[in-house]
Amino acid sequence: MREIVQRTEMVVRPPEVTGAGRVVSAPRPAQRLSGQPYTLPEDAVEWIEALVALRRAALTDPRVAPFREHVARACEKTLEVLRSEPPAPV
Repeated sequence: MREIVQRTEMVVRPPEVTGAGRVVSAPRPAQRLSGQPYTLPEDAVEWIEALVALRRAALTDPRVAPFREHVARACEKTLEVLRSEPPAPV
């Protein structure tokens, strides 16, 4: 009998916090734990899908719990930029 095992891996790095309480991101690894290259979403659709996955993980994955506040602050700052006036065309 053969057994097929499918596994999803999440790369989790603790944030670095400076003396002033500012969070500094650690450098991203060149590849995931699975050996696959680490990539960011490449367009708006992929970003939306990534955020949906993060939202689900925030509710169900205990590995995300320690980072919820840091992720929330980063999302709030991103939201401010997204809702701001776009730069004038050059």
